[in-house]
Amino acid sequence: MSTPTLHVTFLGTGTSTGVPMIGCPCDVCHSPDPRDKRLRSSILIRTPRTSIVIDSTPDFRYQMLRVGLTSLNGIVFTHPHKDHIAGLDDVRAFNFFMQEPMHVYANAMTEETLKREFGYAFADKRYPGVPEIVLHTIDDKPFHVHDLEFIPIQVWHHKMPVYGYRIGDFTYITDASRIDPSEKEKIRGSKVLVLNALRRESHISHFTLDEAVALADELGAERAYFTHISHQLGLHAEVSRELPPGKSLAYDGLEIAI
Repeated sequence: MSTPTLHVTFLGTGTSTGVPMIGCPCDVCHSPDPRDKRLRSSILIRTPRTSIVIDSTPDFRYQMLRVGLTSLNGIVFTHPHKDHIAGLDDVRAFNFFMQEPMHVYANAMTEETLKREFGYAFADKRYPGVPEIVLHTIDDKPFHVHDLEFIPIQVWHHKMPVYGYRIGDFTYITDASRIDPSEKEKIRGSKVLVLNALRRESHISHFTLDEAVALADELGAERAYFTHISHQLGLHAEVSRELPPGKSLAYDGLEIAI
């Protein structure tokens, strides 16, 4: 199956605390530049037939309202950390208006957390109005959501295995600090690569900006966008001027076509 043209919208490009960070006096957190306002990291992938979100962040409700989305075919999860799953309850609105359950794609580790955090949605006896969810267990094998094929790419978030995904010529990776050589081969040839780039200083579970730039070069992507950004990285405008050609900081609301 050939992959249709993808339209990708960055719903959020911030790290787990978002930017601005509560109570922070730094210049980035008080920047008037809208590109320095970052909700938690998530993307929307659209084709003429399909709309898919990767990760339902704590900002999921506002992200859906901000982009004006009225139908959603599924949510694909990368891992079970709170900043990537906390908004799942808000699929209730899609349940109501679409009159169907939400299809959720997650590995066994993430499923276990979803069932614990949202136990009321999976109980044998459910209160009226709770989210209606159909779970699809995924592993390292490719899977399809409507007309889109997702190829899971296992990366390491310190010691936690996390999934990135390749969809056609587009690869999305967040919350990574290391990628094994065999998984890098799944990425090669991507026209567009999205990587996390938390800050400049070394971090135990995230790529730094320099590491992300070097990895994008190694993997040969035509275009690379960096996401999961903290206020520690610096002002969007200043950091952008330092980046080499073909490399860009993503920002909330950025739309690209592949």
